[in-house]
Order: sequence, then C-alpha cells, then structure tokens
Amino acid sequence: MTSTTMPPLRLGFIGGGSTSAVGYTHFSSSHLDSLFQLEAGVFSRREEVNRASGRAYQVDENRVYPDWRAMLNGERGRLDAISVLTPTPDHTDIVIAAIEAGFAVICEKSLATSSADCRRIGEAVSRHDGFLAVTFNYSGYPMVRELREMVQRGELGTLHHVEVEMPQEGFARHTASGEKPQPQPWRLSDYTVPTISLDLGSHVHHLVDFLTGGLKPLAVTAQQSSYGNFPAVIDNVNCLARYESGFSASIWYSKSALGYRNGLRVRLFGSEGSAEWLQTTPEQLQLGFADGRRMQLDLGAGNLRVASQPRYNRFKPGHPTGFIEAFANLYCDIAARLRADQAQAIAPSPFVFGALHAEEGLNLLEAIDTAARQQAWAEVRRPGLSQETLRRTSP
Repeated sequence: MTSTTMPPLRLGFIGGGSTSAVGYTHFSSSHLDSLFQLEAGVFSRREEVNRASGRAYQVDENRVYPDWRAMLNGERGRLDAISVLTPTPDHTDIVIAAIEAGFAVICEKSLATSSADCRRIGEAVSRHDGFLAVTFNYSGYPMVRELREMVQRGELGTLHHVEVEMPQEGFARHTASGEKPQPQPWRLSDYTVPTISLDLGSHVHHLVDFLTGGLKPLAVTAQQSSYGNFPAVIDNVNCLARYESGFSASIWYSKSALGYRNGLRVRLFGSEGSAEWLQTTPEQLQLGFADGRRMQLDLGAGNLRVASQPRYNRFKPGHPTGFIEAFANLYCDIAARLRADQAQAIAPSPFVFGALHAEEGLNLLEAIDTAARQQAWAEVRRPGLSQETLRRTSP
C-alpha cells in the first residue's frame, strides 16, 4: 500500500455509474490506497441511475449534476481531477472542455475514436498547460512492470518478436436459453476504426510500447472479420507489424473466440531468452533462456527488482492480487504526478501516459484498418512526422 499523510486528492466522475463495470473499477481502485476521494459527479444520463450512483458512491446529493457541463461549471476550483468514464465516442468534447476549464483529467482508454481527435486533445492540453492521464490498466500489473525491467536490463537480449493476443467471447456466446447478450449500443457501431480496436487494440498497442521501451510500429498488414452475433461490426482482428530495429509483432484480438472470457497473453522472444505473461495468472512470469534453462517467477519471489516493492504487495504471497489492484497502481502513479504538477515540479513517470501516446496508438489502429481494407501493407503515421520522412524510415 502507498501511504501518505496528505489529504486525499479530490476527484470527480463524468460517467461511470455504480452499475457499470468501468465505474466500479475506477471507484474501487482510486480509493484503495486512500489517495483519492470521490466528491462530485454526473454518473449517467438517466436521472434515476445518476442519483442512485451518487448515493452508492456516498457523494453529497448537491454535488451530483444533471450533465457534464453543469458539473464543470459547478466544480471549478473544488476538485483536483476529473475521471472521464463515458463511452469512447463522447470523450473528445468532454476532455477538451474540462482541460479548457482548468481541470486535470484522467481518461479511460481509448482517449478518442481517431488520431485526429487525440491530436486535438493534445493541442488543448499544450495550449492550456493542462494535465491529462490516459488509463491502460494492464501495465499496472506488477509482473508486467517486472518484465519491462527485464527487457530494459537486456536479460532477454535483443528483442526479435512479440506475440500479443487478447481473445474474448462476448460477441459470439449466448445464454443457456439461447439468448444473445446485448453489448452497449455504442459498441455495435464502428467508427474511424472498428470499435473492437478501440476496446482491445488500444491495450495491445500500449503493452507492446510499454514492454519494448517505446519501439514504434512502422508498417502493418492485417485482416478484419466478423464471426459473431453482430455481422455489422468487426469482431476479430489479426495483424503482423514491423517495428523499429527489425523487431516484429504478431497481434490477435477478438470478441468472437468462444471459451475465452479475457485471454490476454503476451510473449516476448529475444536473442538470449523469452518471457510469457497471462492475465489469468497475473502473478507469474514464464521464462526460457538460451542455455536451456526454463523457470517461473512469481510475485512472492524475493529477488524481483520491481514487483517486490511494498506498493505492489498489499497482501502476503498466496493471496493473489489482480485487476483492481493493477488499476490502483495506475491511480498511485497518477496521484504522484498530480502532486508534482500542483507543486510545479518536474516528475516524469514511465507509468503515466497522455495524448501523444494515445495518438500513436490510434495511428497504429488506423493503419491496421487501412491494411485490412486494402489487403496490403500500410504505413503507420507518426505524430509530427511528414509522410515523406515516414517513407524514408520504413523498412
């Protein structure tokens, strides 16, 4: 647990009703280490859900607002940050308005539905000297951070290849009586990129970037399919990506993979070793080395460089930590950055990501969509680089 003698940071929610998975996740994780206190919000467009959520979160009824504009007007100077937890298509206008109103913003991924909107948000942050953090919860897992440290120390040698898969079954399964579960309406439309890329592809981009120390994708080829109950939307994506330094990645994410609730798996292969991490067994790393050794590391091991820190061990070994704790680690990192920002101190963090990172992710997802539609390799744009420069640097 991260402890502090300072009072909790004052937090507001836009979106994230108490009956939603994202709302409960952010509420629980932001409070786990007593670093934040939820004090205000507009949790739902539906008045009864909005008020019920305020009661569930123990928010003063006078600080539960009917819409996000009223909240921004009513909470000026009263909050340290706002978490934007609405559906992705609503993010851009809300985030920009909050930044322009002087609020620090924590936004659930994906930041926006297009790279152009990510760029607009980034420009607003720069123009107003604002604060923005985008949450990608899987890099909050201690053993993912341990793996990143191993890669940075060269323990796997030169990275050659990464395989990332994130299969889910939600668009293909049905109930015992044969009924099809209904996703949220916004997830049944595709936008600049397929919604599955906003939901799952953004995580994949983030993890590859995070684990490889920021290696950038240069070109992709891909296939997009619809196999599930909703033929109007893409629910399966396969991709091969070429990265800087001759590195490559195989990517698969799906919502029509029966038998998988969330089968996120990351495998890294280097000249001296390999590593594998599964979200379903998050406290373990499977390792292999060039001399034939195979071994398993877990969160209880005493020789870990990152994951043995007290902040990652809220419970004793044998009492597994998981999704909420990983999200809480992100809120700890964001709290530290917010405190430094308030003190006008420079405190860069490898664990807090903003609009530029989100734009890079959307550039990749847009290239995947282009490659699939054209049935050819597509170049991945880079923020701030001309297409001519990109062509010169592509393999």
